[in-house]
Amino acid sequence: MATELGVIFPQTEIGTDPIAIRDYAQTAEGLGYDHMLAFEHVLGANPASRPGWSGPFSSADDFHEPFVLFSHLAAVTTRIEFATAVLILPQRQTALVAKQAAALNVLSGGRFRLGVGIGWNEAEYEALGENFRDRGRRSAEQVEVMRALWSGESVSYSGRWHTITDAGIKPLPVGGTIPVWFGGGADPVLRRIAALGDGWLADLDRGDPRNSEIVATMHRYLEEAGRDPADFPIEAWVMTGEREPEDWAAEAAGLIELGCSHVSIDGMRAGRRGAQAHIDVITRFRTAIQARLGI
Repeated sequence: MATELGVIFPQTEIGTDPIAIRDYAQTAEGLGYDHMLAFEHVLGANPASRPGWSGPFSSADDFHEPFVLFSHLAAVTTRIEFATAVLILPQRQTALVAKQAAALNVLSGGRFRLGVGIGWNEAEYEALGENFRDRGRRSAEQVEVMRALWSGESVSYSGRWHTITDAGIKPLPVGGTIPVWFGGGADPVLRRIAALGDGWLADLDRGDPRNSEIVATMHRYLEEAGRDPADFPIEAWVMTGEREPEDWAAEAAGLIELGCSHVSIDGMRAGRRGAQAHIDVITRFRTAIQARLGI
């Protein structure tokens, strides 16, 4: 499986100028990156009213809505793929996500994969009227429902959380489906990914000696599910911090050696603000990875 390189869209730091956002995407495509990932949150909680808050993002952080963001960027690019990493699926209505994902897939010419997860921010679930406690179990049924809606013009479905009576969405996605990748690393999530996922968004901590163990566990679960680990894509990302591009490239090489087929560069949380600062990051990483790995 050939290595694919991506960029993490700098949600909280790029700002709100649509021209600057366009320039970032077009630069990434021009540099030869294969895909762009975007994190997402619908709402941010105010830490001042929540003693002990430990979440990485809050109500002070910008988050562009990914379906709208990628629709904008699909119109000003031609090749680069878009992916959520991750869309918090259980806090959203399943049929609506299926519809939005299909629309983006069609309008981008098939350049979209849907990365999903269950999230950590209970405040979002509360505001969106969804149950935080059963989100893992519910997400598996959601994926089943979405795939049914993508594959046929009319669907009847009766599950624990969903009922559809002879109804469907149009237009249908290119090729009759959309790749669904899962994020997460807890054991029940790994089993769910092995059974249902088209790929794994693996949030592997830099230098963690358990990384090889968790990848080996995923491979074992894939084999138990009758799937070939060699054909199963894994994505991880490199956080730049204040290190040098050579360090970023060395970490990327380690992730590829570990078995990651997709590697993306994340320039956030290092004090950079604005599109140009992040354009500089992806340019420097591309140069460094070319020098180290020839890709």
